[in-house]
Amino acid sequence: MTDRLREDLQRALGSAYTIERELGGGAMSRVFVARDERLARDVVVKVVSPSLAVELSAERFEREIALAARLQEPHIVPVLAAGETAEGLPYYTMPFVAGESLRARLARGRLATGEALSILRDIACALAYAHEHDVVHRDIKPDNVLLSSGTAVVADFGIAKAISASRTTAVGPEDSSATLTRAGASIGTPAYMSPEQAVGGPVDGRADVYAWGVLAYEMLAGAHPFASWTTAPQLISAHLTERPRPLPARAAGVPSAVSALVMRALAKDPADRPTATELLAGLSATFGGLTGGARRLALLGSAVALLVVAGAGALALRTRAREQTADASPPASAPITSVAVMPFANTSGDRSDDYFSDGLSDELAHALVRVPGLRVA
Repeated sequence: MTDRLREDLQRALGSAYTIERELGGGAMSRVFVARDERLARDVVVKVVSPSLAVELSAERFEREIALAARLQEPHIVPVLAAGETAEGLPYYTMPFVAGESLRARLARGRLATGEALSILRDIACALAYAHEHDVVHRDIKPDNVLLSSGTAVVADFGIAKAISASRTTAVGPEDSSATLTRAGASIGTPAYMSPEQAVGGPVDGRADVYAWGVLAYEMLAGAHPFASWTTAPQLISAHLTERPRPLPARAAGVPSAVSALVMRALAKDPADRPTATELLAGLSATFGGLTGGARRLALLGSAVALLVVAGAGALALRTRAREQTADASPPASAPITSVAVMPFANTSGDRSDDYFSDGLSDELAHALVRVPGLRVA
């Protein structure tokens, strides 16, 4: 079946791409690496599994994918293109991210607190931006978080929604698989699924916040909050009825404000959870105190000032350009329409500070991307 699927996909891609190898996949899709012959780069091609595709409308799937493709944020892996094979299997392409998944990183051992919080903040950046654009991920998990050059990026935004919205037939009882649950309109991974999502209820951004909370607990405590359960029904039951052991009891050294934020994200009632924007604000407020060094606190203060000045400056430039246009007078210089954020250099001599300099670049990019009409690279 794999060879036939690969051949079918290659025909759909044509001569512009050459499939080089298969990365793997799961219940939702098969994943391949292909070479973009024209641009000489690698891309990832994900094709919906044949067993799932029989329930889908390829046209609806592509329409939903188009919504996710509009997301442009430094911590989101964008969708490049979408299509359909001759056998009716929807597929989509994304940039190839060199690095490893968070799942692979966790398999090597527990993360340091600073590293974990840097990753969690990157994920919160992605969620806050996507939720502002009315896109919910629905399947936040370590496999969908990719780590590259000290930065975390989130893949497959909107894919679970696309699969759910493009169904043409009703589905039967939930799958007992530990990687995919299909109950009513619910698609996701049981280990990270919010209570409302598990029972097929209405889903919004707060479901992603719950999954973020499960992921945060796992990264900071070194174990899943419901690690004693392994099957899909057991995990779903735990999400619905069990309260995780308080994080401070399992993760020494985590700032109390962060522990409280994680436990709030794990609230059973969506109304009791913070928003993704609140997650980001809470993490940013405590990020400078992770090591306890006055030097890092000073750096954080400088970074905050830089973000304020950069954001205000860019907004002022855009405002001035609009005013000059309104006055019908020629501008003194062309308005700034795009800006690139370059990496900050760690000059402290302590390599453990690398994550902090990376975080400053991310925060600056996240602030500038909110300026209307400004493109951030």
